[in-house]
Amino acid sequence: MHREEGQVTEQHKKQQPVPESASETTSVALPPANLGPLEAHLSEQDIAAISALPKSSALLIAHTGANQGARFLLDKDEITVGRHPEADIFLDDVTVSRRHVRIVRGQGGFEVLDLGSLNGTYVNNDRVDRYRLCTNDEVQVGKFRLTFYSGGS
Repeated sequence: MHREEGQVTEQHKKQQPVPESASETTSVALPPANLGPLEAHLSEQDIAAISALPKSSALLIAHTGANQGARFLLDKDEITVGRHPEADIFLDDVTVSRRHVRIVRGQGGFEVLDLGSLNGTYVNNDRVDRYRLCTNDEVQVGKFRLTFYSGGS
């Protein structure tokens, strides 16, 4: 279809910036400095939860798997992750060992320790036996991918 000069299409209208009037104000929640570039899957509630974390705690946010969207607070010295019903973080899938990984809080932060799981533990797509976590690290346990956010960084 041919468009005559001066004719504006619907698509073109959507691309034009909309001027703000002096009476309009827009509130934007800015991410905490420790997040780095925000990932598209973080909601405003996730950002608020991460911002409110005390220095000695952290948060794992599930981005895939049956627990997608779940937030797991890391506020103890040792946290177990696995398919065992008594695990602190219960991930119910056959790709997860009953006692898959332990997350340990030390003076330098949080560390993951694989407990001899069948499918292994991965951080940022690398298989690890032991790894000190940093904000935005992706921890994979079975088919579950969880992103780590440290408090007070």
